[in-house]
Amino acid sequence: MRTDYDVAVVGLGPAGMAVSIMASEMGLRVLGIERRALGGECMNVGCIPSKALLRAAKHRHGVTRLPGFGLGPVAAPAVSGDPFAKIAEHLRFIDEKKTTKMFAKVDLKLREGSARFVGPRTLSVGGKEYSARRVFVCPGTRPAVPPVPGLDGVDFLTNETLFHLESIPESLLILGGGAIGCEMAQAFRRLGAEVTIVHMDAHLLPHGDADAGQTLEGIFTDEGIRVLNGRIVEQIGRQGEAIELLTKRGETLRGERLLVAAGRRFDFSDLNLEAAGVEYSPCGIRVDRTLRTTSRHVYAPGDGNGAHLFSHAAMHQGMLALLNATAPWPIRFDYRKYVVPWAVFTDPPVAHVGLLERDLKARGVKYEEVESRYGDYGAAIAEGIGVGVVKAFVSKTGRIYGARIIGEGAPEMINEWALAIQNRLRMHRIMFLQHAFPSTYFLTKRVSEGWMMNRMKNRTLQGLARFFYRLG
Repeated sequence: MRTDYDVAVVGLGPAGMAVSIMASEMGLRVLGIERRALGGECMNVGCIPSKALLRAAKHRHGVTRLPGFGLGPVAAPAVSGDPFAKIAEHLRFIDEKKTTKMFAKVDLKLREGSARFVGPRTLSVGGKEYSARRVFVCPGTRPAVPPVPGLDGVDFLTNETLFHLESIPESLLILGGGAIGCEMAQAFRRLGAEVTIVHMDAHLLPHGDADAGQTLEGIFTDEGIRVLNGRIVEQIGRQGEAIELLTKRGETLRGERLLVAAGRRFDFSDLNLEAAGVEYSPCGIRVDRTLRTTSRHVYAPGDGNGAHLFSHAAMHQGMLALLNATAPWPIRFDYRKYVVPWAVFTDPPVAHVGLLERDLKARGVKYEEVESRYGDYGAAIAEGIGVGVVKAFVSKTGRIYGARIIGEGAPEMINEWALAIQNRLRMHRIMFLQHAFPSTYFLTKRVSEGWMMNRMKNRTLQGLARFFYRLG
């Protein structure tokens, strides 16, 4: 079949960007379709603007910690400017000067309408039809809005509208204590808002282990953030100028604005996937281990397949899907091999890779917990970053099942653990790697040394060590 393009990409977020840019560099004819903005949610209303807001909040909060370093007290500066306008300025620069240039070899259909399948290899966009040998569907996800009575009657925020605010509200209610809820709670509190998190799960960051959420809750409480876990919201409405939440425990909560951060949902309604023979469910688009859908010409890397809702996972899947569509041998999409680290960029941040402690317990896996605390590390104490812990879950022989870090540098440090797990490196390989001192990375080495010291508690090994030492 003769087609207009070699590759058509629907959705130019992290997964779609990886596919379209790599394919165009391979010399393939690429059609890129995006109905909103290049970079998708991550670049425009997710990862990037949220981290910019967190950074502004961290700078403001930092002056309150000066007495801890022997410096004179300084009041936190007033938020007299508009941090959201500054973020928007940065996003425009990135879009115009950086992102757009990456698509120089891609035939872009930007903001021309939603793509819709009219056949296995044919898409309709803005009333025109385009065909391709392979189609990569990367629709991403949308904010989930829980069916709380009265919610549709108030002007609530989601991550898609949050960064369009013109000022920091006096008070903010946050529905949800996952990554978005926690990050924005700390950012808005440090920028002057009164913040309350209303969370239905037993602890913050419910996708992680309980102790991480509990540690973060303690820090939030110290900063003046009210955290209400295990709460079901029964009714939402307006009381004068305020938004009012009623919980099933009889609590009444009021705030100037409401942020709904209650998870993600899929929306494939515009795609007409049935016309392409692509099967999907409430859990996402069905793919095999090469990321191909039930239609042999269509692949679905990224959030839309429901495997892992992370931007870096989407980029990785985009790369794998394109390689599987071009190479004669498949690269299996297997996250037992390709591990997925994740991080929450609070202060201190939380990061994790591999199996959670609760997963190991549920599977009946025997493991050893080895940790190194920031509060026991001289550099961390002197730098005022003594809250945190690096923890690994390992076997007696040093196989690494998972790692969890709370503390300064966690999002960067977790990648060493991911590399070790993915390449089946055992703890002694980390121990014999020299780590720069006094970096926070040295805590990783300390964990490996702790594992080795545990081995030396064995009387037989102690006897052998003494024997060979004296023999020499």
